Amino acid sequence: MKILTLAGHIELLSGLHIGGGDDTMKIGGIDNQVIKDINTNKPYIPGSSLKGKMRSLLEWNFGLVGISNGDPFSPKFLNDPVFNDEKKKENAINVIKIFGASGEDASNFGITRISVGDGSLVEEGLKTSEAKYENVIDRKSGTAQHPRQTERVPAGVKFNYNIKLKVLDGDDEISLKQIIEKGLELVENDYLGGNGSRGYGRVIFSNKIDWK
Repeated sequence: MKILTLAGHIELLSGLHIGGGDDTMKIGGIDNQVIKDINTNKPYIPGSSLKGKMRSLLEWNFGLVGISNGDPFSPKFLNDPVFNDEKKKENAINVIKIFGASGEDASNFGITRISVGDGSLVEEGLKTSEAKYENVIDRKSGTAQHPRQTERVPAGVKFNYNIKLKVLDGDDEISLKQIIEKGLELVENDYLGGNGSRGYGRVIFSNKIDWK
């Protein structure tokens, strides 16, 4: 087994909101806060958020979502007739290898190949928080109803990212790397975090192909 690393920066092209799951309510405070490091009180990007977004978009990209009826793709779906197409089956198996699976057949694919670290801030000193009001428009009156403040990390802020890939004997290293690179490209073309339909979460990754 060997372990490869892909590391670089995530630059925000628009405000980013990844919720922190606050269970407290402050009078006059922000309704939806971003997740922050408990020690520094600075925002970060959870590795699980990036990994989950990559997996979801890759499953859509490879046509796996309809087969799994919206559930994360797993080995039990590989008997579907659609996988008579060898390339489609190869992509599906590699998605399982990279992101892992549960269930009786999961052990046939070995350990989860990918590990995505939390993304810390690249630079201290920049403004890392802004509040944006979001409203629902009353269809009859045309006026804003129930305004809520959402906290965002503003455009221009950069975070680190670090992806580890385990390559086992028998793995197609090139294919695994290409799928991960495709996942990052898909995130760039979509969004990261919440409120993507409102323009949040547009990002760009540096160094998407320089594995070490």
